[in-house]
Amino acid sequence: MDVASRLERVRQRIAAACDRAGRDPRAVTLVAVTKTHPAEVVEQALRAGITDVGENRIQEAAAKKPQVSLPCRWHLVGHLQTNKAGRALEMFDTIQSLDSGRLADALQRRCAELNKTIDVLLEVNTSGEASKFGVEPGAAAGLCARVLELDRLRLTGLMTIGPGWAIDDPEASRPSFRRLRQLAAELRARFGIPLPRLSMGMTSDFEVGIEEGATDIRVGTALFGARS
Repeated sequence: MDVASRLERVRQRIAAACDRAGRDPRAVTLVAVTKTHPAEVVEQALRAGITDVGENRIQEAAAKKPQVSLPCRWHLVGHLQTNKAGRALEMFDTIQSLDSGRLADALQRRCAELNKTIDVLLEVNTSGEASKFGVEPGAAAGLCARVLELDRLRLTGLMTIGPGWAIDDPEASRPSFRRLRQLAAELRARFGIPLPRLSMGMTSDFEVGIEEGATDIRVGTALFGARS
């Protein structure tokens, strides 16, 4: 099955989930995660109608992005080390994985040097798994306050990843996604900020994410097949 056909099936799944939740499918941004897939596959996705591309690793994005000629928005959805903050700012429009004050400070410094601003989402570890990156929910307000002090970072929302076993049981992600939605509401009330974006849900569980309020879903396998 080609990328266009896979995209149509994903859009049907999005529409069905939105219908169940009483939401408009246009309110959900599909971020196509192209990890391990070559630039020509990214171009196929863009020709099929994808507007947002996600990458997990700086090195892979650096090799791939110059080969992509069609316009799109690039999202870093994987963990970012502080010493690679500058490289990330050169390549991405949004960083969805801001998980520490130290990283926030590094991004602020490099943004000032580059005379730019960047959209960021706070990555929150709502599943409690030690293997996951992300700030603990109880520490999210402190990180939020710190980021709001930095004029080069535009805090637009929160991101989370469901538990590892959700790949076989999508419902396992619902408590994690619901917690992120509740946390966003708490932060909006506490700081008086909009935080419009909730990035939650991947191939196995994005319908659950949409039902719980996701505005961004990060989908790879359903669009491109197994990683090469």
